[in-house]
Amino acid sequence: MNEIALRLSQHLRTEAAEIGELAAVLDQIAVAGKLIARELGRASLIGQLGLTGDVNVQGEAVKKLDVWANDVMVRVLDASGVVCTMVSEEMDEPLHLAERCPAGQYVVCFDPVDGSSNLDVNGIVGTIFSVRRRRGRGIDHAAADAVQPGSAQVAAGYVMYGPSTMLVYTAGKGVHAFTLDPTIGEFVRSRQHIQTPGRGHIYSVNEAHAPVWAPGIREYIDYLRARDPASGRPYTARYVGSMVADVHRTLLEGGIFLYPGEVGADGKTSGKLRLQYEAAPMAFLIEQAGGKASTGRERIQDIHPASAHQRVPILIGSRDDVTMAEEFAAGRR
Repeated sequence: MNEIALRLSQHLRTEAAEIGELAAVLDQIAVAGKLIARELGRASLIGQLGLTGDVNVQGEAVKKLDVWANDVMVRVLDASGVVCTMVSEEMDEPLHLAERCPAGQYVVCFDPVDGSSNLDVNGIVGTIFSVRRRRGRGIDHAAADAVQPGSAQVAAGYVMYGPSTMLVYTAGKGVHAFTLDPTIGEFVRSRQHIQTPGRGHIYSVNEAHAPVWAPGIREYIDYLRARDPASGRPYTARYVGSMVADVHRTLLEGGIFLYPGEVGADGKTSGKLRLQYEAAPMAFLIEQAGGKASTGRERIQDIHPASAHQRVPILIGSRDDVTMAEEFAAGRR
């Protein structure tokens, strides 16, 4: 068989000897990706676009597809038989499956539709996921299981819904990409052992927020925009508004994606992206590809979350680009 045509299901069977029942979790996430991709393709025809009228725990307006996709993720992960706890952007509290606790081995954190503000304009969105092993052996340990650091992840990745549907994941042995072939309804391998360039020439950030960034970050962006051919500047600005799409491009082409902290009226800096199901899984994946992920002051993977929905700033991408951004953030440049 041509290796490029290797199906995800076949790939996971070969990996099962090493990753065990984690393969079942990844296989079920692929099922969810297929279902969500199908629904996105016909959402405007069946009234699935627009708002529900509700507000989630983040204080954000909830879209119909957010709710639908969250329900899909919960159902397919429950069907795996090995997931006992789920954390989602669309659920106020972690969902603990008491009946699974005697046997369930995994905690899955996910953002069912990342970049959902793009839905109504047919823009690229994605599903981000993070898998950790549960630590305790009973329902009493479930709350602690839901707030493990990124370094505890055993798998992470995303499904990107764009011109093609792609599942990109790592289980700690490199980063692999699978593209959904609609003619057979299966994900087939399109890239393996992806490596992020050590330095890129693209930066991705919402520059409308520049007035509330710390001075070091503003200076860094000014540095990237300055013309200096000897150092490969200026960088090119590219920003989709979906973390999945922006990080995917950064993964393949190098550069840096930033969602810096914002300085409030009290002078304190706070992040926007959620640690458990946005920043940590992307950090694990990028590091597996040779890149780097930081808040500007500390490695994302080293943060011990205080809550399931904790927010953090993030600088993520090529190692040299993130290192330089940290230098500016710390006032050393």
